[in-house]
Amino acid sequence: AVLALDNGLARTPPMGWLHWERFLCATDCAAEPRRCVSEQLFVEMADRMAAEGWRDAGYEFICIDDCWMAPTRDKQGRLQADPKRFPGGIRKLADYVHSKGLKLGIYSDVGSKTCAGFPGSYNHYDLDAQTFASWGVDLLKFDGCNSESLDLLAEGYRRMSEALNKTGRSIVYSCEWPFYLRPVQQPNYTEIKHYCNHWRNFYDVYDSWSSIKSILDWTALHQDTIVKIAGPGGWNDPDMALVIGNFGLSWDQSVTQMAMWAIMAAPLFMSNDLRHISPEAKWLLQNKEVIAINQDPLGKQGYQLFKDKNFQLWERPLSDRAYAVAVLNQQEIGGPQKFTFSLTFLGNGLACNPACSIQQVLPASRDCGVYSWMASLSVEVNPTGTVLLKV
Repeated sequence: AVLALDNGLARTPPMGWLHWERFLCATDCAAEPRRCVSEQLFVEMADRMAAEGWRDAGYEFICIDDCWMAPTRDKQGRLQADPKRFPGGIRKLADYVHSKGLKLGIYSDVGSKTCAGFPGSYNHYDLDAQTFASWGVDLLKFDGCNSESLDLLAEGYRRMSEALNKTGRSIVYSCEWPFYLRPVQQPNYTEIKHYCNHWRNFYDVYDSWSSIKSILDWTALHQDTIVKIAGPGGWNDPDMALVIGNFGLSWDQSVTQMAMWAIMAAPLFMSNDLRHISPEAKWLLQNKEVIAINQDPLGKQGYQLFKDKNFQLWERPLSDRAYAVAVLNQQEIGGPQKFTFSLTFLGNGLACNPACSIQQVLPASRDCGVYSWMASLSVEVNPTGTVLLKV
């Protein structure tokens, strides 16, 4: 069987927009017409993505998360969209999204119910895969709530992967498999990559600095097991949602999220309101140089090289013998701090041998000049901020 490993999809980390985090499970359209999870919301976001440069920057998926369904399956046992909130059904929405040059993602669950209590795909894997394909869906986020055992969970993830590929439609498969395994056993990432295009490792991202920080800490702690498995066709998902443009992150923290998600080769799915987004957040999310690092065709995930109580130094190998380097100031007190490091640190000593040019990408683009192999570089970094460089 052709599995995710060979389905030809996600050669670079997928990019798009999804409703979870910002819009959660808002289902009362009478009370909150602008916020409720509905056809209207996705149509408006698709319009913005096409008209305001998001699609052209690489954000191609618009993803429906939990709470889109009617409370029960139809008479044929098929999943159905809530008829009040999605009066045209998912097929009509998919057609609209495709007409804008975008792709549609949808959500289901490996267990008997979704995390929010809607019908899950357990015992319906083939039928649900066929249903999604018939609607023109391009991505499935497959959650892991309400599975009775880890064996059933693993079997469900495998079965859905096979079912999606049997449909003959190209559907990116986003799994939460390792996240649900981790409390009990070490995930087998080789197997997971065999079946999934990207997989979630850690808790839901929140609109807060403590959430972003905990994701980075977790990733660094587990980098020896997860970094090596990432590559074209299969990616670690630190929880894809970019919460830039919402309420919880300062400007420097927003820069940190964007820079570090690029270093981690993470899927980039914004969860924000594109109808109300600041010019600064838009500039950061559409920054071509950062996106080019995230989407680098070599497809190697970055890792932490060094950490002390104030600073972290990360690097990511890029194509054409280049490296992306991030310097994160962890201090949450005081002012900007200087960090100086020897360039021999980078790329096992090869990044700058015998010399290299260095570009600063974030927080602003500037040319830092040419350095020799034995030189040191000093950068000044704001508290909770990051300086992203290309070497």
